[in-house]
Amino acid sequence: MPARGDHDARRRDVSEAVWQVLAAKGFGGLTLRAVATHMGSSTGLLTHYFPSKQALVRHALEIAQQHTAGRERFTSAGEGLPGLRAALLDVMPLTPQSTAMNRVWISFWDAALSDAELAEVELQRYERWRGMLRPHVDAAIRLGQLAGDPDDVDPDDIVATAAGFAHGIVVQAIFDPARFPAQRQIALVDGFIARLQR
Repeated sequence: MPARGDHDARRRDVSEAVWQVLAAKGFGGLTLRAVATHMGSSTGLLTHYFPSKQALVRHALEIAQQHTAGRERFTSAGEGLPGLRAALLDVMPLTPQSTAMNRVWISFWDAALSDAELAEVELQRYERWRGMLRPHVDAAIRLGQLAGDPDDVDPDDIVATAAGFAHGIVVQAIFDPARFPAQRQIALVDGFIARLQR
């Protein structure tokens, strides 16, 4: 029986191969055969870890969430709109790493549309992200940074608009990187924030 350390090292190798396949091919291209080919091993080895495609997808989701949570983040220049700006820049495909991460999540949408359990995972992920944006919007309202009458401002609408704006830019940048390089993405975020300002 292999030592525990060997087992853990092998599992890390498998996890890294799963991430590499995800980044290159998305959830649609994630198969035991693709992971095995990437590792230069047999699918038999992988069935020890993943007895089914569903188990492989669940593990891939865990890895994608770990990569998302562990990514380097932008530093905010202050509360309110500066914090919102940093949070929006955090999701933009500005580097090869963030581009790979966004490709993975965009590919997950297809899997989530055809599986109720995965759809629930995606719903919760969006709720968490909107929950992360909300404190910045609340601070912007409290600090009087937003245009318009504070009594007429709906923070949920601003959060939903910010989330929709960000993902619209993400998708365009993934499919048309020449037209949406990093500098333009940053400029678009800055323009969006400027339009929110008093």
